[in-house]
Amino acid sequence: MIKITFPDKTIREYNKGITGLEIAKSLSNQLAKEVLSITVNTEIWDITRPINSDASIKLHKWNDAEGKKAFWHSSSHLMAEALESLYPGIKFGIGPSIENGFYYDIDLGEKTISENDFPKIEKKMLELAQQKNDFVCSNITKADALKYFSEKNDEYKIELITDLEDGTITLYKQGDFTDLCKGPHLPNTSYIKAIKLLNIAGAYWRGDEKNKQLTRIYAITFPKKKLLDEYLVMLEEAKKRDHRKIGKELELFTFSQNVGLGLPLWLPRGAKLKERLENFLKKVQKEYGYEQVSTPHIGNVNLYKTSGHFQKYGKDSFQPIKTPQEGEEFMLKPMNCPHHCEIYKFKPRSYKDLPVRYAEFGTVYRYEQSGELHGLTRVRGFTQDDAHIFCRPDQLKEEFLKVMDIVLYIFKTLDFKSFITQVSLRDKNDHEKYIGTDENWKKAEDAIIEAVDEKGLDYIVEEGEAAFYGPKLDFIVRDAIGRKWQLGTIQVDYNLPERFELEYIGNDDKKHRPVMIHRAPFGSMERFIAVLIEHTAGKFPLWLTPDQAVILPISEKFNDYAKKVLNHLNNCDIRTIIDERNEKVGRKIRDNELKKIPYLLIVGEKEIENNTISVRKQGEGDMGAMTIEKFIEYINTEVKKQIS
Repeated sequence: MIKITFPDKTIREYNKGITGLEIAKSLSNQLAKEVLSITVNTEIWDITRPINSDASIKLHKWNDAEGKKAFWHSSSHLMAEALESLYPGIKFGIGPSIENGFYYDIDLGEKTISENDFPKIEKKMLELAQQKNDFVCSNITKADALKYFSEKNDEYKIELITDLEDGTITLYKQGDFTDLCKGPHLPNTSYIKAIKLLNIAGAYWRGDEKNKQLTRIYAITFPKKKLLDEYLVMLEEAKKRDHRKIGKELELFTFSQNVGLGLPLWLPRGAKLKERLENFLKKVQKEYGYEQVSTPHIGNVNLYKTSGHFQKYGKDSFQPIKTPQEGEEFMLKPMNCPHHCEIYKFKPRSYKDLPVRYAEFGTVYRYEQSGELHGLTRVRGFTQDDAHIFCRPDQLKEEFLKVMDIVLYIFKTLDFKSFITQVSLRDKNDHEKYIGTDENWKKAEDAIIEAVDEKGLDYIVEEGEAAFYGPKLDFIVRDAIGRKWQLGTIQVDYNLPERFELEYIGNDDKKHRPVMIHRAPFGSMERFIAVLIEHTAGKFPLWLTPDQAVILPISEKFNDYAKKVLNHLNNCDIRTIIDERNEKVGRKIRDNELKKIPYLLIVGEKEIENNTISVRKQGEGDMGAMTIEKFIEYINTEVKKQIS
C-alpha cells in the first residue's frame, strides 16, 4: 500500500501502481470523467501513469491551467497525425500548448497549406479523435530514438534528441502517429470534441532567423462544442477591441518603417494618455517615499557584464555600439537596474538612510525578432515604470507589502477587478541559468511567500519562471472579455547588491549588503496601455482619457462662443477640444462618438442666450443644458469618484 496526500492534506491509502484516473474514480465517477492530468509531488503526469510510492497529488480538470495544457498538447499531436495523413512526407518541429490552444511547426517540403485547407484538416482531426486511440508513452534509448527518426528522415527531431540525455527520452503514440514528447497527455483522443484551426504563419526553426522557416499552424480545441462557440464569440469581440485598430482610430500611436520595426511613435493624444498614467503613478510613488531619478539610454558594456544582463540578454539586445576610443563599447540598455545600483553607490549609506527608493520611467531596448513583434504588446523599445528599493533585510517584508498595496490600488483605480498572483521561483533542477547562492535564493523566495500569505492573496506557484537574479511575484489580470494578461511584477534580489558590491553601515558599525526590490506595477507603459485599450475598448476612464469633452458648434457663427467655452474649460483643467468643421451637427456627433470622447457639448443660439452648453454623454445620449460652472463641477465630481 502507498499513502496519497491530497491538496486539503487528507491522506488515503491505495494499492501500489494505482493511477490518477483510478484515484479520481475512487472519489467519484463524475470526477473520473473530468480529470485530465495529475501533479505527483512537483511533476505533472499522465493520469494513466502508475504511482508506485507515497506521494502528494493534485488532480487537474478543464478549468485548471495544467488540465488545459495536457488537453491542448494532446490536441497538437492529433493535428500532427491529421496533417501527416493528409500530407504524407511532411516533417515536424515542435508542437506545444500555449495560453489559448496550441500550434505545430511543420516543414511542408514542396507542399503548401492555406486557410482554405483548414476545414478538411479539422474534419480529419475529428474523425481521428472519434477513434478513441490511446496516448501510449514508451521509454526509448537515445540511440534507438535517433535511429527511429533517421529512418523517417526527420532532421528536426534528430536535432532535438541530440540535446537530450540518454534515459530521459520518451515517445508518445496514438493511432498511426508517433512523436518525441515528454507529455503529459490525455488517456485517449475521444476527450477532444470541438476543433478550430485559427491561423497560419511562418516561424524560424528554434526561433533563429538563420534557420529554415517552417509553417506554423495555430489551433484550439475543447471538450464541448458549447465552449468552442463561446470562444469564437470572444474572438470576434477581441477583434473589435484590438489595440492596433483602436489605437489607429483614436490616433494614439503609430509605427514607421523608416523609424524601425517595433519602435512605437506616440501621437499627441497617445502621448497625453501616457503622460497622465505616468503622472498618476508619480503621485502615488511620492506618497510612498520614492525619489525620481533619470538615467541614460545607453551604458558601457562592462556595466551589463557586471549585472549579468549582457550574458542573459546579449543575444536578444541590439549589438554593442563602438566608439572612436579603442576597445570602448556601449549598449542600448536592456534594463534600468544596473544604472540605479550605480546611483545608490554615489555616496556612503547608513542603516538609518534605508530604505532608499528610486523610481524612473526608463526606456529599455531588446532586439525582438520581427516575427514576434505585435503592436504595443511586443516591441523593441519600451518604457518601464521601474523602481528599485534598497533596504535592510529586516525591512524587506514591509517594503514588499507596500509595493503590493501600490499594485492593488492601481488595479482598483483602473477597474481590473479580476486578477491572480503568481509566485515565480527558480527551477530546482537547473540552477545554471540563474545567478547567486542557494542561501540567497531561499531567503528571497521565502520572503515573497511570507508577504503574499500575510496579504491574504490567493496565488499559484510556478517553478522555473523566476528572473535570472531573483524570484518574483507577478500579477495576472483578466480583462473585460476574460483574457489573461501578465502586468505588474515585484522581484526580490540579493544578487545584484553582491555583484555591484552595494553596502551600508549597520548599527554595529560594520558593512552590510542591502536587499534590492525591483518593481514595475504597469510592467511596461506600452504593453499596459495596449491591455488598457482592449480592456476598455478605447473608452478610457474620465480621469485618464486624452480629451474629456469636445465642443460642437451648430454652425460657424457660433464658433466664437465655442472658443470662449473652450478657454474656460481648459483653464479649469477640463481637457477639451473644439470641432470647427463646416459639417452638420449630426455628422459631428457621429464622428466624435466614434472617437470615444466622453462628453459632447453642443452650442447654438439657445446656449448663447442662456450662457449654457447642451451636454451629451458618449453612448448614453442627452443630459440636458448646463451652465459651464455646473459642468465643471460635474466633471470634477466624476473624476474624484474614479480615483478616490
